[in-house]
Amino acid sequence: MATASTRLVDFLMALDEETIAAKLLEHASMAVLDNLACGLYGSRQDWGRIVREFALAEGSQGRSTLFGSSQPVSAARAAFANGTATHGFELDDIVQGALTHPGAVVVSAGLAAAEESGASGRRLLLGVIAGYEVMARLGRALGHEHNTNGYHTTGVAGSIAAAVTVGIIWKLNREQLLAAVGISCSTAAGIKAFTQGTGGMVKRMHAGHAAESGVVACALARRGFTGPAEGVDGRFGLLEVIGGSDIRPAELDLDLGKTFAITQIWVKAYPCCGLLHSTANALEYLKHEHQLSAELIDEIRICSGERAVSQNGDPDPREPMTAQYSLQYTAGVSIAKDARDPQAYAQENLFDPVVRAVAARTRLEVDADMDALFPAHFAARVVVRTTDGRTLERTVIDPKGTVADPLSFEEIGAKFGRLTAPVKEPAAIERIRAAAHNLASAANLDVLSRALNEGYLAV
Repeated sequence: MATASTRLVDFLMALDEETIAAKLLEHASMAVLDNLACGLYGSRQDWGRIVREFALAEGSQGRSTLFGSSQPVSAARAAFANGTATHGFELDDIVQGALTHPGAVVVSAGLAAAEESGASGRRLLLGVIAGYEVMARLGRALGHEHNTNGYHTTGVAGSIAAAVTVGIIWKLNREQLLAAVGISCSTAAGIKAFTQGTGGMVKRMHAGHAAESGVVACALARRGFTGPAEGVDGRFGLLEVIGGSDIRPAELDLDLGKTFAITQIWVKAYPCCGLLHSTANALEYLKHEHQLSAELIDEIRICSGERAVSQNGDPDPREPMTAQYSLQYTAGVSIAKDARDPQAYAQENLFDPVVRAVAARTRLEVDADMDALFPAHFAARVVVRTTDGRTLERTVIDPKGTVADPLSFEEIGAKFGRLTAPVKEPAAIERIRAAAHNLASAANLDVLSRALNEGYLAV
């Protein structure tokens, strides 16, 4: 029996790589480029190194790029390690309203699958477009109660999105792809214990696990392994078991084809949880407009939604993960440092006394107006009282990088350069940039793969 989820799969399988709109391919290419930069940067973090060493230790043969290494590995392990690295520093993109990070999952799984199979660049982009669509629609269908209760939506929805991405790239038939989706529903996972205390590295791994699960599900389905065709929205399916009282199954196939999620992506400007971006953006504006410095801050009041105040209020983060989820710490960075610089959240910089002094003068409160806008908008009203008697205020409903206030091509280019410069030689960076821009006409990914595998700077 057809359900909303099977209708979504049928629609995505019918997309034609030869006739798909050039605009969609352009957005997909940009998404690939942005997430490659995030992954290369994340590969230099401790968690990126650990998962890379894990993948290499198996000695598995493969054709898929492993970020941080010139040694290719199997598609599944590449998806796992690269997904973890890409989600590794809170820099990867978001589907606003769906509470998901699609690129770390979809691009990582898609790149690994396309390299393994020798697919064309255009086939990769088609898979990316489809994966983003699943991630967005499933995130909305799940509602937000499950997330409030502690599920990490990226880990929950990611496995299914990765399976569709890989299945389309590998040209699975309908029976196989529905089986892969059903299999991936049983691997959906991720809890938000990482937001408290010593959050550890596990949140980064949620995207990697989801990407790997999608590859494995398709590899099994291709060999005849079966799964429930209604694993998403059937009895005891993903929505019923993990979703809360606000699930919306109709979102899965609502207005298919009218718009595409790949054109509605929030490309992150700030290296922290998306819920904090309106605060960082507001303080960035006030800092530049009023020449604010740490010494001028008497008090900062962050008036945001209940979710942000209750889950992002650690006043004393001890490691990067919890710092990237702390409104107070991010306020300190926004005033005392560059809010867009990921190094401000590096372990060796977490106890900067100037940042900590501003953070200590930051107060949080729930604002009913801001709260009412969630989850469609991650809004915040920021009030700064200065030591010279001024009261400054700025409200940001949709922060820089969102569809309402997108990053310019220059800003995206600056982000790409900032993230790749510590990892790659300049010539390799430019080869990656050019290869990503030319994916729609590439017969295969050989040029991109070579650029990714070469030119690493010594650590």
